[in-house]
Amino acid sequence: MLWYFRQDLSQIIRGTVKAIARANYKARTFRMALGIVLGTIPILFFGLLIKLLVPDYDHSPLRSLVAIALASIGMSLLLGLAEFIGSRKRGFPQLSVLDGMLMGLAQTLALIPGVSRSGSTLTAGLFLGLERATAARFSFLLGIPAITLAGIVELKGALQSGLEGAGLLPLMAGILSAAVFSYLAIAWLLRYLQTQNTWVFVWYRLGFGIVILGAIATGLLNNL
Repeated sequence: MLWYFRQDLSQIIRGTVKAIARANYKARTFRMALGIVLGTIPILFFGLLIKLLVPDYDHSPLRSLVAIALASIGMSLLLGLAEFIGSRKRGFPQLSVLDGMLMGLAQTLALIPGVSRSGSTLTAGLFLGLERATAARFSFLLGIPAITLAGIVELKGALQSGLEGAGLLPLMAGILSAAVFSYLAIAWLLRYLQTQNTWVFVWYRLGFGIVILGAIATGLLNNL
């Protein structure tokens, strides 16, 4: 199933270049690329806003264990609702610019700890009536610009902080490891969603949030 992801990316890039060269702005690949670009703007905007207005965001209440648990529970309920009411009638060829923009808005929820980027966009895709596998495929495509830019910013910050020489080796190893295992995870998820629903993820996130809240309530964990 990962072959679809590579093919999607290749087709969008080549198709967009051809569409621009021919001024064919109604081409499906161009509209899809435009949806990805417009869908990336919200998370960049709000991410920059947080950096400017909340310099100590890493230690804010939004990053507490209670907040993470509540976000996980909230997203599990939204995904369950999307799974229950989503029509799942639209495939990859029916994707529109509006889909990219709306899923891009959902992607901004990933700035809240406890909300996964892929989970929020997949949920939005199901609400929009996309097939499960189509929502997942477009979610990964939508995440490429945001994840790449975030990686560049973090690398720049690491270099500016004086990380060099031997210190760069663990960083590069981590980036390579993340790329490889993300690649494998995408392959598994795309194959899984071809034939299965998302309820296992709903119950997992719901259970995770409840366990964290229970551990805090009983004193097993501190709400750091």
